[in-house]
Amino acid sequence: MQRRTFLKQSLVGGLSLASGPMFFPRAEFPLVRITDGQHFHWFGYYDKWQIDPTGRYALGARVPFEGRTPEATDKLSIGLIDLKNQNRWTELGTSRAWGWQQGCMLQWIPGSREEVIWNDREGGAYVSRIVNIRTKKQRTLPKAIYALSPNGQFAVGTEFNRIQNLRPGYGYAGLPDPYQAEKAPEAIGLYKMDLKTGKHNLLISIAEMARTPHQGKDVRDNWHWFNHLLVSPDSQRVLFLHRWRPELTDRQRMAATGFVTRMVTAGTDGQDRYIADPSGFSSHFVWRDPGHIFVWTKPMGQENGFWLLKDKTQESEKIGAEAMLVNGHNTYVPHTNHEWVLNDTYPQTEQRLQTLYLYHIPSKRKVVLGAFHAPADYKGEWRCDLHPRCDQQGKRVFFDSTHEGLGRQMYCIDIERIVRG
Repeated sequence: MQRRTFLKQSLVGGLSLASGPMFFPRAEFPLVRITDGQHFHWFGYYDKWQIDPTGRYALGARVPFEGRTPEATDKLSIGLIDLKNQNRWTELGTSRAWGWQQGCMLQWIPGSREEVIWNDREGGAYVSRIVNIRTKKQRTLPKAIYALSPNGQFAVGTEFNRIQNLRPGYGYAGLPDPYQAEKAPEAIGLYKMDLKTGKHNLLISIAEMARTPHQGKDVRDNWHWFNHLLVSPDSQRVLFLHRWRPELTDRQRMAATGFVTRMVTAGTDGQDRYIADPSGFSSHFVWRDPGHIFVWTKPMGQENGFWLLKDKTQESEKIGAEAMLVNGHNTYVPHTNHEWVLNDTYPQTEQRLQTLYLYHIPSKRKVVLGAFHAPADYKGEWRCDLHPRCDQQGKRVFFDSTHEGLGRQMYCIDIERIVRG
């Protein structure tokens, strides 16, 4: 869909709800748009560092269209936004390996003030680019990345063409899955890559996990893939979702349901594996500390909700039972001793409002920062989740939204007085 047509439809939907409840953020939490509104902008996923360690620079992505699946020839522009210089945009490069939900895995390398990384396509492979924002020097690593270790030394990844084959919108266009005829390939799975040398090795194959029974049942006769990788805060363990679906049809692949999920942890050598959540319902998650995982799930014999799971045990504790009632993209606000949670919701009510909020675990206090209208055109693969993320200081929240009728743009809210008050 071209920009003019898409914006016209979105603006009509937006204006019709402009006087509705909570269309704009609450007045006590001023909202700043950090992108120009003349292009479509967003960051991507909620568990990556968008803001540099100094708090001055934000990363973002820009495209000239919305409302359709990216094609192999569609390029994404990667930019650096100077938050202290009128949000000035400086282009850093481009990518041909991206999707609407997670972008191109753009992020700052942990601990660095100068180096950023993102995924791209080169020849017949997905690769990753590391760029120094000051010297503009670029180097290319031979594999795409999914998540980085907090110590900044290595990345973990899985094959994005496999994801695209089995869950379109979370992988990349351009390269077919060479194992599309195999339900559980031995040759691919979870890999680890050194960020300096590019040396990489397979840690856990998809076939290995497929051979592991699920709740006592054999699940090998399904179509398997890995998704949503994250390294523990001490860089010693990796967490990932192992998913499978019984059928391989276009309808099944495009469905948001129809697959089973289990959450797995392992050492960063691929050993010491543990089914951290065998329920089949694991969704969004984040590590709290090296021994605990904060996840939306439905533990065995329990109810839906956000749960704190202790790794390598079946111990669990429900969090926010009275206030965090629906699934969202949950993280901890940095430097708050894991007391404050940042979260959002999918579009709710007839007004399709996405709520952005903070939750204080000790006091059970919920602070709604605002609710933002998502026009009906934003659905399925090209929906625009808020995907809220904090800066590294824990003072500001950044998120993607379509509520102004300008297509997807990026916004900021200062939360320092709330979490430090």
